[in-house]
Amino acid sequence: MGNAAVLPPPSVPWWKEINRNQWYALIAGKLGWMLDAFDVMLYVFCLKVIMDEWHLNPATAGFMVTVTLFASSFGGIVFGAVADRWGRKKALMATVLIFSVCSGLSGLSQNLLELAIARTILGLGMGGEWASGALLVSETWPAKHRGKAIGLMQGGWAIGYILAAIAAATILPRFGWRVMFFLGIIPALFILWVRTRVEEPEVWVKQHKKEKADPKTKGSFWQIFRMDLLRYTLISTLISTFVMFAYWGLFSWLPSFLGSPVAKGGAGLSIVRAPMWMIPLMIGAYFGYISFGFIADKFGRRPTFAAYLILSAVFVFLFGNTRNATALMIMGPFLGFFGSGYYSAFGAFISELFPTRARGSAVGFCYNTGRMVSALAPTVIGFFAMKFGVGAALTFTAIAFLLAAASIFLLPETAGTELT
Repeated sequence: MGNAAVLPPPSVPWWKEINRNQWYALIAGKLGWMLDAFDVMLYVFCLKVIMDEWHLNPATAGFMVTVTLFASSFGGIVFGAVADRWGRKKALMATVLIFSVCSGLSGLSQNLLELAIARTILGLGMGGEWASGALLVSETWPAKHRGKAIGLMQGGWAIGYILAAIAAATILPRFGWRVMFFLGIIPALFILWVRTRVEEPEVWVKQHKKEKADPKTKGSFWQIFRMDLLRYTLISTLISTFVMFAYWGLFSWLPSFLGSPVAKGGAGLSIVRAPMWMIPLMIGAYFGYISFGFIADKFGRRPTFAAYLILSAVFVFLFGNTRNATALMIMGPFLGFFGSGYYSAFGAFISELFPTRARGSAVGFCYNTGRMVSALAPTVIGFFAMKFGVGAALTFTAIAFLLAAASIFLLPETAGTELT
């Protein structure tokens, strides 16, 4: 009996280790990001129609995306700090309300100035939603499964993109771009579910109570620039800048690339077919987001991030220089898989670098300052599109992908880090 072998405990599937509150937090983050994507991408799919109706050139039309992205950077920074002070849940609810209402206002715009104002305010909600949702999920889920959770949450963007593509293919040709924007009001109903089902992360509640008991322990936005955190802040922001520039330069113009004539550097698909070509691309993106989390939990954040970005650069070049519809359909899921999946790194990676007292400010600032700089990408790519054609212009984003891949190794590996 004394020599009997001790059998290892039976393994439990990872999803059985997750409790109800953790699942609710993930659902809130995922649905919030999905609805955010739906509202934001409505404009991208309406881009060519608005250009034709208002007689805009590509640079001006791209500037409208730039306005939204620039505003979203401020929204992310502001609501990151709001989430630190008043809670992740309240910040999430406020941001969803903002971008839902402003999507409806976009549909009422009568000129470029009015549309710019609506898209600017919508951007504030867009940026703040990701920051608060990522914080909610990162702080609620256990360390060994945090990458999976953020990957599952990030997959909401692809679903929202697909829903926007379906709306563009079915509603846009029949009812016009204004009705498309009116659909964006629907996400406001999501707030009611968040209010009744989602709880604040325990780690934030403890920190909040600690700050109430001892005001000296209260964090501030500026602490992310102190010497102990400054290096992480600067490098995370640099990486975010490269990645955001590449992503928004690419995906803001992909529908136009697919729908533009070959003579103008496009793929030559019709305005009806172009949105449908984005669906397999976004299906690939969805699995890219999810797979990244599982791979990063197993092999680490840094090597997984670099591999996805290098392959993104390769597929961007191939996609932008292809004019065969079948080849584009085949490559689409791969471009979506690698060209989007790396986003799942940010919520977990930045959260793991910073303490709870500074986490909201750090996630909001690093992610969204990068987004602020990347707001120039749609305009820059629009400028190159006028000179070289849309397809050739897209290949410029490959350089930014490669720079981000190299920069990730300036930060330490954080997989498995317990949040404090």
